[in-house]
Amino acid sequence: MMKLLVKRVDTGLPLPEYQTGGSVAFDLSARQDTVIQPGSVGRIPSNLIVRVPEGHFLLVASRSSTPTRKGLSVPHGIGVIDQDFSGPEDELLVQVRNFTDRPVTVSRGERIAQAMVVPVVRCGLEETDDAVTRETRGGFGSTG
Repeated sequence: MMKLLVKRVDTGLPLPEYQTGGSVAFDLSARQDTVIQPGSVGRIPSNLIVRVPEGHFLLVASRSSTPTRKGLSVPHGIGVIDQDFSGPEDELLVQVRNFTDRPVTVSRGERIAQAMVVPVVRCGLEETDDAVTRETRGGFGSTG
């Protein structure tokens, strides 16, 4: 089993864990109470500094219940944590947007996001004058 080296900023909070035997991501919790104002973007400290294994990245996404339960979404869809983001001050911050018309409080210890380690395949980019695709499909919604 691969190991993900982590450091908790506040050791009073538990280590993240996979919630079930079939979970592919572990949950990230808020290190401190954080209030996100209506219509604004805020960052919630996750209490973790990680050392992502070489050849991998950490993908951070909203928990499926967070938009419905809290009125918060990840404004950029997912967070990508590179393998070289692991300095002593590089606590993972979960960026969220409050899409409600009221302030939203995320409480210390509340599970707010999920993270998974994903392998990386890097490629060399080679420019060509030829069409990049093999067939023309017409863009968005082209398959019906």
